[in-house]
Amino acid sequence: MAAVAVAVLLAMAAATTWAVTRAPKPGSLLGGPVQLGGTSVPVRTPVCPAGVKPQNCIFVMTRVTALQTLTNGNGNPTAVKQSGQLVGFTLGLAQLSSNSTTAANFVRTLNAKYGGAAEAQITVLRPGKNNRWTVAAQGPVVQLQRYLGYVVQFPLSTPIPVRAGEAIGLTVPTWAPILSYNLSSKLYSYRQSRSSNCKSVGAQQNAQIRVGASATYSCTYPGTRAEYSGTELTTPVAP
Repeated sequence: MAAVAVAVLLAMAAATTWAVTRAPKPGSLLGGPVQLGGTSVPVRTPVCPAGVKPQNCIFVMTRVTALQTLTNGNGNPTAVKQSGQLVGFTLGLAQLSSNSTTAANFVRTLNAKYGGAAEAQITVLRPGKNNRWTVAAQGPVVQLQRYLGYVVQFPLSTPIPVRAGEAIGLTVPTWAPILSYNLSSKLYSYRQSRSSNCKSVGAQQNAQIRVGASATYSCTYPGTRAEYSGTELTTPVAP
């Protein structure tokens, strides 16, 4: 019996020592803001690659939901690792042209072709099998036209609860100039909520605009970054 008691005491001591070494030091921050998708390279304004004329630039994404899968070599950069609340998101929006008249013409053409003015909404996605994702929650639609050419942070008036294992996507019901391309395929890649016609421009409505909707993200685009990130305030875990 004495040997058993000693063994129990040793096990308790070992567990206590482990807890002490693993517990955060007093004064440490518990919880706090996390950028989902920003990684070490912050969101930026897309620009046309060298030698490409504005009218030939393909930085506009249309009628689809985007999910960044690789940013600066970091896989699944928008994955939620600790439960908390999504409190805002950031977009990098390209300037369609430095000439105001040309830019206005581009805007009119895009509005007519893709069903309205530039807009987007942050989307919380729940993973399934074979690259199938379901909308767990969405933020409100924000109008983007007056912000073209800037990196913009949008606060959420009502924070969105997120759980570990989910990911943050960006839904574009119409169009938005948010794509940086001709980047390294080893460092950047994203997927769209489409299962076919991956090489065509998204003229059909493939955006996930309803909570509970599911889609297969079969279309992947190496060397491209969708310029968005989400700001999460993680839930503090008591030591």
